[in-house]
Amino acid sequence: MGNLILRNITKCYHKTEVLKRVDVDVANGEFVVIVGPSGCGKSTLLRIIAGLENQTSGEVIIGDKDVSLLAPAHRGIAMVFQSYALYPHLTVEGNMTLGLRQAREPAKIIADRVAEATRILELEPYLKRKPGQLSGGQRQRVAIGRAITRHPQVFLFDEPLSNLDAALRNQVRVEIADLHRRLGTTMIYVTHDQVEAMTLADRIVVMDAGIIQQIGTPSALYRQPANLFVAGFIGTPKINLLTGHMANARIDIDAIGVLSTKPAGKGPVTVGIRPADFIINADPRDDSAFSGKVIGTEYLGNVTYIRVLLGNGQTVVVEEKPDHLWQHDQPVYLGVNMANVHVFDGAGIRLDLNKTTVTD
Repeated sequence: MGNLILRNITKCYHKTEVLKRVDVDVANGEFVVIVGPSGCGKSTLLRIIAGLENQTSGEVIIGDKDVSLLAPAHRGIAMVFQSYALYPHLTVEGNMTLGLRQAREPAKIIADRVAEATRILELEPYLKRKPGQLSGGQRQRVAIGRAITRHPQVFLFDEPLSNLDAALRNQVRVEIADLHRRLGTTMIYVTHDQVEAMTLADRIVVMDAGIIQQIGTPSALYRQPANLFVAGFIGTPKINLLTGHMANARIDIDAIGVLSTKPAGKGPVTVGIRPADFIINADPRDDSAFSGKVIGTEYLGNVTYIRVLLGNGQTVVVEEKPDHLWQHDQPVYLGVNMANVHVFDGAGIRLDLNKTTVTD
């Protein structure tokens, strides 16, 4: 079994607490991505799982066995690093077999595992080459192949695509997703790139300042973010955030318009509107229509992103079909698809508009 359980993981450097009582349960065969900004503690958490760092308190359980005090070699894990970590003087085959030879595995097992990894990753043409003769994407595939030969219970990936250019990142990302489907092995993947998280993960763990902000499927995090941090981190382009005040089933957006809503009560709120949930060229007589002007466009072929300057001086991004040519300074009126709007209270917590009453 390759399940992973983290219980109350805390990590302190001197008096600084960088991980704060982290709890995560990963099912056997699940692909979980840990995502967050630089310095949030995600790589430290991965190194604790691997045994490369010790937690201050808490338990690491892999395959129903407490491995908190075990060395990395005895945890049933294999790690793929950001820097590839290949031996430059060894061939591809030598890099892939070294760990098995050091573990004194029989020659037949070594040969079978290398053959399996090279077939899965299509590395046969490169077995006799050294890392210096390979592209960045090929080197990363060798590092992944080396991990495969260990037959681990859990694969750990530490930002494996960050050293690759955009085209290679997309290619290797697809290869990692295919690898998970073929092997069905538990994978824990750390990245700061929310696009990687959304496209790879069965579930995503969003972290900030050493604390888990939310755990859920990509769809759940996008459609039901628990708080302002998650809403702002998940989604490309970023969600538009407008401040306002809720009272009498209405939200007055500062200086630009009014949105009708469900709960009674009153209090300061932040309204989150995804670019796709604006309706451009709404009826200007509608109280909920925001007036503004176009100050920029990004044409991407299948979609256009329009930057609109609102009457209160704030800029929002609107997603629109690409078949219309928008002029600079062109006036527009924006409606809102209220079914998809997110409302956050003064503490930044997402409100359930069917249940929550906001108060001062």
